[in-house]
Amino acid sequence: MKRWLLHPWLTTRSQIALGLVFVIAALGKIQDPPAFAKAIWNYQLAPIWSVHPAALVLPWLEFFCGLALCLGLWVRTVTLWILGLLTVFTLALSISLARHRPVDCGCFSLAGPAKTEAERLVDLRWAILRDLGLMLLAGQILFATRESKPE
Repeated sequence: MKRWLLHPWLTTRSQIALGLVFVIAALGKIQDPPAFAKAIWNYQLAPIWSVHPAALVLPWLEFFCGLALCLGLWVRTVTLWILGLLTVFTLALSISLARHRPVDCGCFSLAGPAKTEAERLVDLRWAILRDLGLMLLAGQILFATRESKPE
């Protein structure tokens, strides 16, 4: 099992999958920074002065990290950045869920049909599970690309 988890075939596909998810997630946010700023503000977790800079910087960070991962550039560094972003996203989603504060994730689509409070709470649960799955992909990449120590 360990040998399969460390196989370059799996690692390459994990890199591409994780990278594409981040590139795709970034594109809508890059095209509509005000809508992404509103999505960040709806979480009620960040001070007001940080919302607009975050809405401008985060999508580009996601995009470049995803692109670098797809291209196989700076794999460990970029994967650590992505893992950090996923941790922050998962915490924000979890806090909103714990508060029973149904927010639209703002992860991929910034516009969509209006949903009920119950539907948005279910969406938060699914988004947390999705992010945990993406963390597993990042973990596989980090595990497979670690430097082996001489024994």
